[in-house]
Order: sequence, then C-alpha cells, then structure tokens
Amino acid sequence: MNEHRTLCRFDPTRCRLLAGAAVLVIGSFGASATAQEFPSETIEVISHASAGGGTDTTARMMMAGTSEALGQDMVVVYKLGGGARAAHEYFAERPADGHTIMALTQTHLYEIAGGQSPIMIDDIKGIARAMDDPSLIVVGADSDIQDYDGLIAASKEQALTWGVSLVGSTEHIGLARWAEAAGIEVRVVPFGGGGDMMTALRSGAVVASVPNVSEALSLVEEGEVRPIAVLDEQRLDQLPDVPTSFEKGHEVKVTTTRGYGVRGDTPPERVAVLEQAMLAGMQTPEFQEYLKNSGLDPERSIAGSEEWDAQLKEEYVTSKEVMEQLGLVK
Repeated sequence: MNEHRTLCRFDPTRCRLLAGAAVLVIGSFGASATAQEFPSETIEVISHASAGGGTDTTARMMMAGTSEALGQDMVVVYKLGGGARAAHEYFAERPADGHTIMALTQTHLYEIAGGQSPIMIDDIKGIARAMDDPSLIVVGADSDIQDYDGLIAASKEQALTWGVSLVGSTEHIGLARWAEAAGIEVRVVPFGGGGDMMTALRSGAVVASVPNVSEALSLVEEGEVRPIAVLDEQRLDQLPDVPTSFEKGHEVKVTTTRGYGVRGDTPPERVAVLEQAMLAGMQTPEFQEYLKNSGLDPERSIAGSEEWDAQLKEEYVTSKEVMEQLGLVK
C-alpha cells in the first residue's frame, strides 16, 4: 500500500494505468490471484555489460523507481561474454513469467542479426525504452569543413577517414547507412572505444566521426569539435542551429538506445504491469535529471512497449541488411 501511495505522488495518471493493469492480472488468474500475484519474487535484470558502464548505470537508475512502483526487489545479473551471447543464453533458459528482464542495446540486435545468438528477434518483447541518444556528425575544431554541404563536397573529392569505436558498432553501421544515402564513400578507422575515437578526432588522426549526443555535447560546448549534422528527424534543443540529415535530404536516423524487454511469450497482462511500473519509475526526478545531465530530453527518450518494441524490430531488419552488405553476417 505504501508503494502504491508513493507511485501516485510521482504520477497519478500512471498510477491509474498501473491499477488497471493489476485488474487484468487478477482477472486472468481468477480465484488463485493471491497465490499468483505478480510480481511475486525478486525481478532479475540481465546485463551483458560490466558494472559501472552506461548500461549498468541506466539500469540501476531505472530500477530505483520501478522497484518501488512494483513493490518488489530488483537485482542486476551480469552475464558477460560473447558480445551479448551469454546474456541471451541465460535469458532463453529463464521462464517467461515476467520475473526476468533483459537490458537491451543495439549490441543485442547485432548479435541476433549476425547469427551469433541462440534467440531470434521475436523471442524478445520490448517493455520500455529508457534512453534514445541520437548521433552527431562532427569534425575537428580546426577542420576546413564548416558545414554539411562542405562535408559532402569534400567526401566526393576523396573518401574521408571516419573514426568509429568498433567494426560492427552502432557508429560503423550507422555511418554505412548514411554514406549510402548521401552517395559517398568513407574510410572507416576503428579505435576500440568511444573515448579513443573522440581523442583521435580531436588530434586530427581522422577527419570526422559519429558520436552520440551524450559523448559529444560537452566537447561541442567547449569548442573541441564542430557539429555538422544530427542524424535524426528533429533538431536538438541543445544545438538548435545544427541541421538534421533529414533536412538535407538524407533520411537516416542513427541513435544508441537503452531499454528493457522480456521473453516474447510472457503473458500480456504481466508485460502491461511491468511497462506501467517502469514508465512510472522513469518519471522520478532522479531519473529525469540523469537523462538531462546526459544531454538528453526525457520526453523524447522514454517510450512505452508499443513504440519501443516496434523500434527494436524495425532496427533489427535495417541492421541486418547493412551487416550483410558489410560482410558481418555469418
């Protein structure tokens, strides 16, 4: 009851939605509702990434409010190795009862698309998205390239060097999609991580790169790099003068997402309970401030099951096509 009152203080509308979802659960299980109350045990959140990173931090920030909304403990279970394969193996073994959630990033989609996973994309049902971090095209602060048209013109004279974190990463796949739409060629240089990628750009080792807003915004504000375009449909409030790729006629959206999913055959009424609790949990001042401090707009980042699940499935199809073109599918 205390958890219910706390949730209502955070967001009365989501409280009513959660109450409606709870009615669905009770109706589904009938007279045995007390014994089958959901959630009835600690909820595991599977992470393919190590403690302390962005995936882990985002999950823990989400869990604080969601656990309170559900009235049940939540714990992170680390399954490292093989990209996301170890996480997928554990996920596939768990019952489809809603007590196991997987933290999802593009890495999971690439693992499945590349034929490296024991699960298929339809084995995942998206619950909610916590973060939608658009990518920027940036060049060094001393670059002769001043704007988008100048970048295209320079790229048509010769293939420019672009820094990415890893071969097969979001930057690599997103860059390939954009280059195809723009009708240019690129020379990709992997650096092993986003930090090294940005250091290489600032030193002049590469001409351009495609970091996320959360990676690049402080460097843009400090004058260390120059933003050329946002690979998204909408301009950013933080960079209102930077055009989008869509405005320039190259309709390619590249974003790094973090969200959560359960097994695809989890009962819909349990998915609804988790979704509404998670959405309510991400309305807490702490989580909202976390997104804002990352340079992200909470209104654009947070999304429910329908939007998030559709995005996962659509991005999987697009990523698989590009990975096949790049020879990354086994």
